[in-house]
Amino acid sequence: MHWLLDSDLFTSGDRFAHAARAAGHGVTRWEDARWHNGAFRELPAPTLFRGSLQDADRLAQDGPFSPGAWCNTPAFRCQAWYPAAARWLVHPHWTLTTVAQLVDTPPATADQVFVRPDSPLKPFSGRVIATHRITPAHLDHGYYYDDLHLPIIVAPVQMLGHEWRFVACDRTIVAGSAYHPERRQPGGPVHQGPAWDLAAEVARRLTPPDPLYIIDIVETPDGLKLLELNPFSGADLYDCPPEPIVAAVARVLDR
Repeated sequence: MHWLLDSDLFTSGDRFAHAARAAGHGVTRWEDARWHNGAFRELPAPTLFRGSLQDADRLAQDGPFSPGAWCNTPAFRCQAWYPAAARWLVHPHWTLTTVAQLVDTPPATADQVFVRPDSPLKPFSGRVIATHRITPAHLDHGYYYDDLHLPIIVAPVQMLGHEWRFVACDRTIVAGSAYHPERRQPGGPVHQGPAWDLAAEVARRLTPPDPLYIIDIVETPDGLKLLELNPFSGADLYDCPPEPIVAAVARVLDR
């Protein structure tokens, strides 16, 4: 088992690399130059990447090694999994539209709405915007994307509190971490509790989009809800203990 890691990108980077080496796995540092110098050919099989979402998506589609990356981008689109997860969703009422359609016909029933990209590659961050005088610039058009027909999710504004991130494998949770969104900092490992229990229910009942993937849970005035799913190869693990994650990956790849 070998890892290709962009350790500088994640708060969990060095700890994860150490856990992988302690398990007897090989670790190679990711460098963008690998796209151009043919160094991918030197990596043994199996090799799994962890780094940016964009690189994970590219390696999952046409990477020169296996399994490459666990980033099944179509399966992580909101429109792909929202219907099956309706009972847990933080936004039970949502609309799939585009940037152009939202700008041309903004909702008339609310002063503010929550907007996020449909894509898990996140060409812009989810945000609350006022419904009057919406422009493409309010959704970062022209910075990270140019397509006005970019699919987006529009939903009512929801008050959010504490967040938790969990790693799912084989329909179970193998590791968890709290997260402080206002400070953008991890909040310590989680081993049990109501957020873990909800994540475990989601993992047990939802069709897995990848062998390992990320489940984010959030606190709301209506209780704990499912915030989103994320690809394992492109997500920070925050304070999730890396050892059980490394072991879970090895179990999957040994099959």
